[in-house]
Amino acid sequence: MSNSTDPIIEPVTRRDHDVSWSANLEQPYHAADRDLVVEQAGDAVEATASGTHVNLVTHRDHGRPEAYLWEALEETFDDLSLEYVDQCGCGGHVTRARVGAE
Repeated sequence: MSNSTDPIIEPVTRRDHDVSWSANLEQPYHAADRDLVVEQAGDAVEATASGTHVNLVTHRDHGRPEAYLWEALEETFDDLSLEYVDQCGCGGHVTRARVGAE
């Protein structure tokens, strides 16, 4: 899914995850590029095994993720449920993306 070719931008994951995990989308380059946040959130969901979840931790500069992230993920993935968890102490936002049925 990822289209980023900038060598400074690290991939959100380098492997598939068969247990629940968290994806850090709070780097300075995420703050500067909302499209990158959406792209890498999709990469994280894609790398998450059915029956588990990924916590998508998004940068505070973009506000609550329901406004820009959820629709993009729901359009891309079937059998995905999204839940707003909380705002982190650092100001970021956590969305739990469950893949498949638990």
